Amino acid sequence: MTITPIVQSILRNYEGEAPGVKANLYRMLMQGRLAGTGRMVILPVDQGFEHGPARSFAVNPDAYDPHYHYQLALDAGLSAYAAPLGPLEAGADTFAGQVPLILKVNSSNSLMPSDSAKTQAITATVDDALRLGCSAIGFTIYPGSSLSLEMFEDIAEMRKEAAQKGVATVIWSYPRGEDLDKNAETAVDVTAYAAHIAALLGAHIIKVKLPTDHVSQPEAKKVYDSEKIDVSTQAARVRHVVQACLGGRRIVVFSGGAAKGGDSVIQDARDIQAGGGNGSIIGRNVFQRPRAEAVALLDQLVGIYKA
Repeated sequence: MTITPIVQSILRNYEGEAPGVKANLYRMLMQGRLAGTGRMVILPVDQGFEHGPARSFAVNPDAYDPHYHYQLALDAGLSAYAAPLGPLEAGADTFAGQVPLILKVNSSNSLMPSDSAKTQAITATVDDALRLGCSAIGFTIYPGSSLSLEMFEDIAEMRKEAAQKGVATVIWSYPRGEDLDKNAETAVDVTAYAAHIAALLGAHIIKVKLPTDHVSQPEAKKVYDSEKIDVSTQAARVRHVVQACLGGRRIVVFSGGAAKGGDSVIQDARDIQAGGGNGSIIGRNVFQRPRAEAVALLDQLVGIYKA
């Protein structure tokens, strides 16, 4: 397929990047049913590492098999499939070249003590991504954690290596830390800050959660009030987060979040589209549904982003 003007415009925002990185961004932006639109829907399946196999897959036992997720991404015409090393290796030959892959290179788990500082272990390498033909690496950071500075240093080095080898970087930026309560983790000011940090670290694609209208930081609230920053609707909050990512010069996708009803998933997509976000990275809300229901829901999402 010939590159479209919108994809050309997006790639021009990545000035100074290696041709290989741009080629892999092109590969994801020109894949599937959203090819050429500047929008993306990505299937992430790292929940088994984060929450355990039963909590992730027992509701839909077919999803224990990594081939299920490869095939779901293909059949739904998605932009990419993201997972840790083991699941990607389990289907690498069968599905070679059929869908862009994002190798999740760090992970945590829910067996850690609840009072532990929030961090993740590096569990794969850039060379693993190259060996598997991946378009990107994916890395989670926890702005707000007492260990966040070490995470920033880790991804700065890995991002540099990936760019030198032509691999793009996706950063999951999730505020978590000793001084952040649940309301603060998704507050609009904290979410925009986390997205901005990911952009400053060199992320080519930034993933954050959809923010609430809560403003958590007292000093930030003064600015939000004095400058009358609009956070009244979800679309307005999406727009604000996109603006925080170098004035909209970076691809920003929003997490599908915890399991919820299909109507909520669809409304989120409408708000992301209206706010200028680049799409969704949605896992549990599709792979925990029966296959036919998941494909139908993804069909609706794609239709919204194509509009």
